[in-house]
Amino acid sequence: MRSWPQPEVPQISGTPVPLSLYDTADGVIRPVEVDGTAGMYVCGITPYDSTHLGHAATYLTFDVVHRVLLDQGHGVHYVQNITDVDDPLFERAARDGVDWRELGDSQIDLFRSDMEQLRVIPPRDYIGAIETIDEVIDLVQKLLDAGAAYVVDDPEHPDVYASVDATANFGYESNYDRATMAELFAERGGDPERPGKRDPLDALLWRAHREGEPAWESPFGPGRPGWHIECSAIATNRLGGSFAIQGGGSDLIFPHHEFSAAHAEAGHGVDRMAGHYVHAGMIGLDGVKMSKSLGNLVFVHKLTAAGHSPDAIRLGVFASHYRADRDWSDEILAEAETRLDTWCRAVADAGSLAAARKLVQQLRARLSDDLDTPGALAAVDAWAAADRGATEQGAAQVVRDALDALLGVQVR
Repeated sequence: MRSWPQPEVPQISGTPVPLSLYDTADGVIRPVEVDGTAGMYVCGITPYDSTHLGHAATYLTFDVVHRVLLDQGHGVHYVQNITDVDDPLFERAARDGVDWRELGDSQIDLFRSDMEQLRVIPPRDYIGAIETIDEVIDLVQKLLDAGAAYVVDDPEHPDVYASVDATANFGYESNYDRATMAELFAERGGDPERPGKRDPLDALLWRAHREGEPAWESPFGPGRPGWHIECSAIATNRLGGSFAIQGGGSDLIFPHHEFSAAHAEAGHGVDRMAGHYVHAGMIGLDGVKMSKSLGNLVFVHKLTAAGHSPDAIRLGVFASHYRADRDWSDEILAEAETRLDTWCRAVADAGSLAAARKLVQQLRARLSDDLDTPGALAAVDAWAAADRGATEQGAAQVVRDALDALLGVQVR
């Protein structure tokens, strides 16, 4: 599937700072280990609605990760999926009386447009689940052959499930206890009450065909993939059994990322799928959690259509730390627009090259410390408010390039 256009990312001089990120599995901030090219997999959208600020905040987080890794001179192999065959998509299409494929295509197009407007660096591989049915079938078969999966005893619906005990270290990614896992599994698409399962937490790998649902042929009967196995297959077939970063929103920690990792580890015989499991916090609106059910979503395309700059949207998101559950409001957007205007005026009278280069190193230091975007923004604010000395040729460009390369923010 096609991605969206690549924005130009300037190269900046000076000394890069190695990136450290918080790893959910180990519960610590530690350096990201890269051997040659950094493999990064970030879970994509289920295309049944428009891109809202919660989506945008997650993809902007990993865009900064991408930019910091590029600044360090690393190649980045970025992979993102699209869950373009799933229950929420079918349900929304049925509600609206449209074909689920047409609904998915329309929302994917809108997502591409939003990402292009926000100048997010696109993934090298942008992959829909429908494109990878054969890959999923191969991985399911591997798990069955290894004894890590089983078929439920149900002649009418012989679904395939993965056993929670298929890997010795299941649970290491989330570190949740059994009670928390059970609660979240039921809330987030799991089916603990399914008859025939060996364990209530066992995850669906292949859903046998039901009337009215799409189906593909497989050695274990016609059906369609489960959610978690899609990401396992897409990621490992492009990045290998182990790679640097698995990312997404904090609502994916369990069950999605736990099971995606377990499927990959059991199928490929590796101890750990990702070196870092990195999760962005949730976004609220005016102090209330942003959700479709509450009808309080803020959509990116509506903000830009109303004349709000994508650069200001970035700054509004970056004003709080990516791991925090944080708020969005008209006041936050207004503050971001004021900040952007202040930066533009400061760059027009940039001051000395020495001050500009010092700012670049401050930006690198802050962003390489677990993406401390609030600290990075504060450093630019301080530079803009300070006596920057007599303006020297090239200073403005040094600052413009650094803000663009590291934060994806263009100041004019």
